[in-house]
Amino acid sequence: MLFLYAPLGKWLLSVNNLIVPWETIVLSVLVYVGLPLICAVFSRYWIFKYKGRKWFDTKFLQYLSPIAISALLLTLILLFAFKGELIVNNPLHILLIAIPLFIQTNFIFLISYVIALKLNLSYEDSAPAALIGASNHFEVAIATAVMLFGLNSGVALATVVGVLIEVPVMLMLVEICKKTAPWFKREPDKATLLDPRLIH
Repeated sequence: MLFLYAPLGKWLLSVNNLIVPWETIVLSVLVYVGLPLICAVFSRYWIFKYKGRKWFDTKFLQYLSPIAISALLLTLILLFAFKGELIVNNPLHILLIAIPLFIQTNFIFLISYVIALKLNLSYEDSAPAALIGASNHFEVAIATAVMLFGLNSGVALATVVGVLIEVPVMLMLVEICKKTAPWFKREPDKATLLDPRLIH
């Protein structure tokens, strides 16, 4: 995603005759994807070196998980606080945006998940790959849309609807992964957190 988002974004925008500077797309990817990725890599390396993997798995992730959930909820609250009126006043537009997004997310997940099953990949590889493939990375889209077209633009509305649809759909897909886990071979050592269903 880090390398293909900018050229794909530029190409898709040019199809609709929307001129967006390369610098803007690349900057948005670097700031909203690249920077967090670099911070994560260095923090993980530092913790492994000075605290060890066991501390990372049992302590650090235990405290980080609630923070991650809270940050996601705060982001959604702020987005809908800024765009709530626009969403309420345009129900038909919301529906027209939501339907193809719902179909696309489920379709990509299904393709990835079934291919992984046919290739006899482990659940620990298959589920994350399918979920990441189905994700639309709306955090980058929202940032780019707001920077280019403004907070009250139709483009920004579309990206907010994307979040509105993607969050419950992704939670639904996670449940599907959990229900279908027995279909796959298991490699629990690959998982960052041990699946409680594998603890005997």
